[in-house]
Amino acid sequence: MRTPYLRRGLVALLAAAISSAALAADDADNTLRIGYQKYGTLVLLKAKGTLEQRLAEQGVKVQWTEFPGGPQLLEGLNVGSIDFGVTGETPPVFAQAAGADLRYVAYEPPAPTGEAILVAKDSPIQSVAELKGKKVALNKGSNVHYLLVRALEDAGLSIKDITPIYLPPADARAAFERGSVDTWVIWDPFQAAAEQQLSARTLRDGSGLVDNHQFYLASGSYAQQHPQVVGALIEEIRAVGVEAKADPAKVTAQVAPLIGLPADITHKAVTRQGYGAQPLTPDVVAAQQKIADTFADLKLIPKRLSIKDVVWTPPAKVAQQ
Repeated sequence: MRTPYLRRGLVALLAAAISSAALAADDADNTLRIGYQKYGTLVLLKAKGTLEQRLAEQGVKVQWTEFPGGPQLLEGLNVGSIDFGVTGETPPVFAQAAGADLRYVAYEPPAPTGEAILVAKDSPIQSVAELKGKKVALNKGSNVHYLLVRALEDAGLSIKDITPIYLPPADARAAFERGSVDTWVIWDPFQAAAEQQLSARTLRDGSGLVDNHQFYLASGSYAQQHPQVVGALIEEIRAVGVEAKADPAKVTAQVAPLIGLPADITHKAVTRQGYGAQPLTPDVVAAQQKIADTFADLKLIPKRLSIKDVVWTPPAKVAQQ
């Protein structure tokens, strides 16, 4: 006698579950999930709030997630926890080699002085050639990984001549301060903080070795399904960059409290950054291909890559906006 009622109840529960799942899927589809790091143009964009205002007109919400470095951010992209983010040159290479579904959508101008190989102020080491046999702290797969490789090559050494200690920035700084590593390869604003607070000495920065581009990346599926959102996002990033380049003092005042660093340290980092997001050019693609080839030759990634195959080409109607 109770069977019809039980069936109706199960049907109602099933319908409710399907409805909830559909609403959750729709909510996820209408949310742009952005990964950012402690410092950079995305920090300014997040603080400004113009992206949220613009995308609200398209019914899109914005969700922000902070990551300690590029490799961790792209792992988030790979597992589907974010749709978009910014990293240095090397993380996308490692991520693509690992099979991540990513697309390069834009890049920032070169900023070679915004990363460096640092030694303690009283270190006897005076040149990169003297790093042979030394312990070098760095974030594996980050932009400074390529800087280290190039600097060693330029000094007649290879990555096999040093002992890499792979640590995220906070742990690497602690090891550097303790003296448990001989040198630290790091980027801004951690670089500027170490220079100012620890009197760390620059053994070699990226000048003449690397471009230190910043790349904006989206998951391939998100870029394909939401080109209008990606296009609008890049336009907002470019606008913030133009403002930042025109008034570094204003940017310093905005960013310093957001990243928890004094104004003098923040200003140093701000003036070393590249601003003005643009679509990738053939020269930039070629430079990124060189990085990928270098890591393949060193067996640091398992296969050779084609960078041009993962560069996003916006639809004509988006590109013309």
